[in-house]
Amino acid sequence: MGKINRHEDRDYGLPIYQESLSWSWWLWLFAIFMAGSLSLAIWAAIGDRAAIILSAIEFGLLLLAQRKSTLAITVTKGWLLVGPAAIERAFIHNFQALSSSQYKRVRGVDGDPAAYLQIRFWVNTAIKIDLRDPKDRTPYWLVSTNRANELTKILNVAEH
Repeated sequence: MGKINRHEDRDYGLPIYQESLSWSWWLWLFAIFMAGSLSLAIWAAIGDRAAIILSAIEFGLLLLAQRKSTLAITVTKGWLLVGPAAIERAFIHNFQALSSSQYKRVRGVDGDPAAYLQIRFWVNTAIKIDLRDPKDRTPYWLVSTNRANELTKILNVAEH
């Protein structure tokens, strides 16, 4: 069966590992600074009311962007769910936690264009997961994670 798109009505089982990668504090600070700069320019040119309306719209858009870019990683007894994709654990093997320098190389010059990527630029570490599904040409998944060693240990559990 291999990799499929995640279905909300499907029961993947109880999670044994969960992680959610949301914006870091420095990314929020940068985004608010940029939005504030635009609001300040509008305030200087047009006035208070326009700046307040724009600030409210910007804040709503920032919340929406943060929500849409959050990466959810879940491991159950039989499945690995990353973002919108799900794969049976029987089709994955060779889990490698990547340091920051290894991560940069794998997502750059050493990367395979056929790989499935769920990476977030604000996360410095990742895990590389090799696939062994003869029906799927995807060689590996590259997934950003703040807890690469813990995720590797969970996936290495023989029971799947």
